[in-house]
Amino acid sequence: MENVNESTSVRVLCPKLVLCKNEPGLQWLIGSPFFPPLTVVSTVRCIHTDSSSPDYRRESEELRTLLLKGFEVIGALIVANSGDGKSASGEAIAAARRLRKLLSGEREKVDSQQVIGAVADFSGGDIQFFVSKSASLTSFEAVNVLYEDHPEKYVWERGCLLRCELPFKLPIYYPVNRPNDSEKMFQRATEAVIAKFKDPKAVYMVEALSKTSAEVPQPVILRGVDLEFDTDLSNVKILGESAQDSVADLLSCSHFCLDGKKGALVYSAEHADRIQLSVLLNSSDKSEKSTAPVAEYFPALEEARILVVDFKLEVLCYAAKGLLLRHAVSKLMIPGLIDQFNLVGNTILPNLLSQHPQLHPYHFSPPGVLHPITVIYELNYGETEMKQVEVRKSLHLRLGLPFDRPLLRIANALDFSTLRDGVRSDATRKGSTLLKNVHIGIPSSGVSGGSVSLLQGSYEYYHYLQDAFNDSHRIISSDKPSDIREIQQSLVEIGDKDPSFIGSREWIGAIELSFVLDKLLGVSCKVMNVRSGAELPEKCRELALHFDTQGTPIMIGGGVLAYTLLGVDYNEASGDCAFLILDPHYTGSDEHKKIVSGGWCGWKKAVDSKGKSFFLHDKFYNLLLPQRPNMV
Repeated sequence: MENVNESTSVRVLCPKLVLCKNEPGLQWLIGSPFFPPLTVVSTVRCIHTDSSSPDYRRESEELRTLLLKGFEVIGALIVANSGDGKSASGEAIAAARRLRKLLSGEREKVDSQQVIGAVADFSGGDIQFFVSKSASLTSFEAVNVLYEDHPEKYVWERGCLLRCELPFKLPIYYPVNRPNDSEKMFQRATEAVIAKFKDPKAVYMVEALSKTSAEVPQPVILRGVDLEFDTDLSNVKILGESAQDSVADLLSCSHFCLDGKKGALVYSAEHADRIQLSVLLNSSDKSEKSTAPVAEYFPALEEARILVVDFKLEVLCYAAKGLLLRHAVSKLMIPGLIDQFNLVGNTILPNLLSQHPQLHPYHFSPPGVLHPITVIYELNYGETEMKQVEVRKSLHLRLGLPFDRPLLRIANALDFSTLRDGVRSDATRKGSTLLKNVHIGIPSSGVSGGSVSLLQGSYEYYHYLQDAFNDSHRIISSDKPSDIREIQQSLVEIGDKDPSFIGSREWIGAIELSFVLDKLLGVSCKVMNVRSGAELPEKCRELALHFDTQGTPIMIGGGVLAYTLLGVDYNEASGDCAFLILDPHYTGSDEHKKIVSGGWCGWKKAVDSKGKSFFLHDKFYNLLLPQRPNMV
């Protein structure tokens, strides 16, 4: 082994490498061609093995879908019993190189790139990192490790998301007497579609995907982008954000990055700059021939049938803001579309003439993972069907996610739909364009030496008169928020209310809402009764335990206006405390700054500096504590 090079270091962005402490295993180290070569963004577990070694084919097929273009496997980590770190690191480097070859299409130059091999003792201890700079598995050096203090900022200050949604119908004709020919015809049709993606006559429209309108740049049309449709970005120049040009082919992604130019307050996939790409395949080019419409008739030589296959492609890529748009299209988006199209086509092919699966891509940003991931779900059955549950379990295992909470259901997917003329652009989405997680970035509570406990996961802010609807207060957000009539109907069905309750304007409280959650979602709840607002600070320890273990928002009702509690900050020694309140009685537009500055979402001290109590001493309170479903 070569001597340690003190100037060489591995930078680790994930706060802790996701290690399985209970059993040995292999994990893939994920990086990005837009970061320095030895930068680990995340890890994903190897979950497919064959005779105690990785099943590289299955691993490459799944990771090709899971990882966004713009992220790649840069190494491997072995979790094993304490032993020879040098030997284990060699195994990790060999495994990573083999997987990288499959993912890159067997490009030879992959062997000459740096690969990280890491070794960890599953019983604890530091992780050892080694780097191989050549194809040799015996020449590698130990390196230092640096952990990034602000990993989200590191990722999203440098990069943005590109999205392309492409639904289309693919007609397949096959002879009635030879149904097996349908597979061959399908393969020919898919090859023709891929050729269209690569056609230099194709046109790509690029625009900012933003809720604001005044500062959005005009869409840009790219024609005849270079035909190097691969993901090799090693020789691509990254421009500075100030290096812009008025010519479309010389524009970089930063031209459409609005939030980054303002200086982001929150760094995450949900708050990242987003760019929309549309593929216009039916383009025309200058020609000396007549362009008048011409109809040609090709008679079928034998009786044939037509089969129409629906494709719903939706590709998400990560790009450096300084990457030229034409390179973002040719080296990220088009390879991404081809990969997803091939995957969906190969899944449909075995059942082409029967009820073929309805496949739809969804993008998730699960907690603890710095970059989004893409999952393709079958929509033929519901999310509670066991086959779908097993798919999510394997994803939780691969990503190191807990198995006691549903983090990868469709309702949790990133929502990129936009409102155009009052209509949502993506009708297949079950989410919405409402503000999410409005408490992020608000000022501190002011409790000295307190311990903060917050809700876990994401939520959407529903408030009074939203969408011009007088709904007052909603706490449910599953596949779709339940409307008022559905809530009233459920209370009548369980016998809590008379039929006349449906359509009335009668209020319901925490107790009734617990019945609704159980009826509609199967979610059980605990109810905390407080005789006076003066007693609420005494409940801080119990409320903190709820947020730490269950992580669900708490509805506060009773003899007062209803609020949603998102967290508590409590100093057990002094008794000083504050409550993170989300007020549903806001009636303005969905502007984050306006909501926070107006106090509609913020920390409320039990007793403020002027001696005024937030919770009234002469009113009782009922707190509804939903219990998180123990499932994936």
